[in-house]
Amino acid sequence: MKRCLALVLSGLCVITLCASWGFFAHYRINRLAVFTLPKGMTGFYRANIGFITEHAISADKKRYVDSTEAPHHFFDADHYGKQPFRDMPQHWVDAAAKYSTDTLNKYGTVPWAIASNYYWLVKAFKAHDTTSILITSSNLAHYISDAHTPLHLTQNHDGQLTNQQGIHALWESRLPELFGNSYNYYVGKAKYISNPLAEAFKISRNSFKCVDTVLRVERMLNKTFPAAQKYAMEQRGNRKVKVYSVAYSRAYHKLLRGMVRRQMRASILSVGSFWFSAWVDAGQPDLDKLVSRHLTKDERQRIDKEETLYKAGKMLVLDKP
Repeated sequence: MKRCLALVLSGLCVITLCASWGFFAHYRINRLAVFTLPKGMTGFYRANIGFITEHAISADKKRYVDSTEAPHHFFDADHYGKQPFRDMPQHWVDAAAKYSTDTLNKYGTVPWAIASNYYWLVKAFKAHDTTSILITSSNLAHYISDAHTPLHLTQNHDGQLTNQQGIHALWESRLPELFGNSYNYYVGKAKYISNPLAEAFKISRNSFKCVDTVLRVERMLNKTFPAAQKYAMEQRGNRKVKVYSVAYSRAYHKLLRGMVRRQMRASILSVGSFWFSAWVDAGQPDLDKLVSRHLTKDERQRIDKEETLYKAGKMLVLDKP
């Protein structure tokens, strides 16, 4: 499999799962995207917010059982030259004719995975298929979020070409887990997307622009930060593992000047906007009729509180699903 599910540092131990944004961020992005939705959608998605949150990482789990799944999570733009988004046709048939299907699959297909799942979601809305709506919403959100992570847009996805192995998990998992509870995630309401494929490529292009900064800043920090303080041992379950120290992570986070926060916020708004647009393109079906289980009073109050804090730029820290 081209993309790793675990990173081994110095042959000593696994430091963290690198399932794209990491479990923490994917859970949070999916959950908060529910609060961007308009009346007509919010009742259904709030009633199923637990499912949407829990299944935020289901697309990553598919890699274990589906050999064709991995390419859906990345797009190695730099394989296609210095101006890849100028040279790459957006429509799959044209891109395959120019580069071959095998090449596209080898170097990643995340923009097309977003577009495909978008139209599957439209179809699910039209069919009033509750299960398909929820599963496709969750998977679509995952691919959108992956496209917002810069290291999913480069062949140097874990710094392996620049002697920066481990940076994948550092940027996408360690930083959000350490500092994500302090972010202001409020992004307003979802917006209609008229061209989902073009929007998927726009997201990918913007993330690709961040790749140089992600790698360059860490190289710079590594040259000046005391080597003995770069890593630490932390308890994970019943064992201790080697991780990037809080001090090193904080220094890197500061040098990135809010990039992780911006990309998470952009992911939340994009996810909500793709869901909303699919619903509009499906003719705005009545989703309230599809609610099979209404929230209890306690559940509703907790979600109301969570949404209120979200709109105020604060966070209700939740347990992992």
